[in-house]
Amino acid sequence: MKQQLIERLKTYAQIDTQSNPDSDTTPSTDKQWDLLKLLERTLTDMGLETDMDENGYLFATLNSNVDAEVPTVGFLAHVDTSPDFNASNVHPQIIEAYDGQPIQLGNTDRVLSQDVFPGMKQVEGHTLMVTDGTSLLGADDKAGVVEIVEAMRYLTEHPEIKHGRIRIGFTPDEEIGRGPHKFDVDRFDADFAYTMDGSEYGELQYESFNAAGAMVTCHGVNVHPGSAKNAMVNALLLAQQFNQLLPQDEVPERTEGYEGFYHLMQLNGDVEEAKLQYIIRDHDRDTFESRKTKLLEIRDDINSHYANDPVEVDIEDQYYNMGDKIQAVPHVIDIPKRVFERLDITPNTEPIRGGTDGSQLSFKGLPTPNIFTGCANFHGPFEYASIDIMEQAVKVIVGIAEEVAKSQDTTTTD
Repeated sequence: MKQQLIERLKTYAQIDTQSNPDSDTTPSTDKQWDLLKLLERTLTDMGLETDMDENGYLFATLNSNVDAEVPTVGFLAHVDTSPDFNASNVHPQIIEAYDGQPIQLGNTDRVLSQDVFPGMKQVEGHTLMVTDGTSLLGADDKAGVVEIVEAMRYLTEHPEIKHGRIRIGFTPDEEIGRGPHKFDVDRFDADFAYTMDGSEYGELQYESFNAAGAMVTCHGVNVHPGSAKNAMVNALLLAQQFNQLLPQDEVPERTEGYEGFYHLMQLNGDVEEAKLQYIIRDHDRDTFESRKTKLLEIRDDINSHYANDPVEVDIEDQYYNMGDKIQAVPHVIDIPKRVFERLDITPNTEPIRGGTDGSQLSFKGLPTPNIFTGCANFHGPFEYASIDIMEQAVKVIVGIAEEVAKSQDTTTTD
């Protein structure tokens, strides 16, 4: 299986599927169709029933081979890669039996080392796929795509393994936050699902952030500095003041675990107008709401000193903590935990300091925890995939399918 994983991941990684946040189409880029159509052919050739809609949501079915009625389980991954770094002309490199020493990435001056990425200590001895330093790898989430395809191949080639009905979903535009926007839960028709979109070995995540985006616009009055007294309003200084009034320790680089934050993503402008773009994150819903209120209070405080209310704040919720929905159906977590135990994998159920498609899908009625893929350092040239851990992820998918078939008394969701 290891060589098949390498070849399939290399093939998929070399297909540019970068999404575009400035596009209003779905998929946001035509090039995502290249991988989606390849996957459609691959799954059809395996004997699965496939169905892709006009928005690039590719669904497929592996029919049950058991007589009893058991829940339908789904496995999901996204085909797009991040717009954060170059995603074209990807040249994957294979490192056999990684010895822990720094890895020179192609002909660039970039080096993948444990000094900067101490988590690599956990993959010593593994076969790694890395970049040549000029692009991201795209293992987020093409590794998940590969793992699902390989698991389906394995099940079709081993009919002695009993499983219920399995639904597969490959989706566009997750990296720009739109993955679930046009996902038809009724059409997918599963009782619960798992996104193969995690990172480190053992991750089994069913709690995520509550998330919102905020745009703060500061309007200034630009007059000649020589006659500016009591007339000029400098939008850049308003922006600076706004940010300084936020809790300075509640930022990503100073928080961990369940701690939330405000993250200033962009600041640009001039004396006339300045814009600050934030994301707001917190696992606790009440604290999340308080964070949004804090931005409005700062706006009101600054505006109280001016006649024309120069600061505007627009806030839009993005997704909510999927744990609020998944904890009500504990069997969705118990099933993979039993599989992990059989495979001697220690589950890591720490909350995601982010979100997955499962965050939104869980609120749309499809409970969807997240499982590891064996990859790390996403969205940049230091991204890598452990082929050894990917092999374990395939076994987890197969194991979940078996476990669902055995657990005929498993509670299904409405």
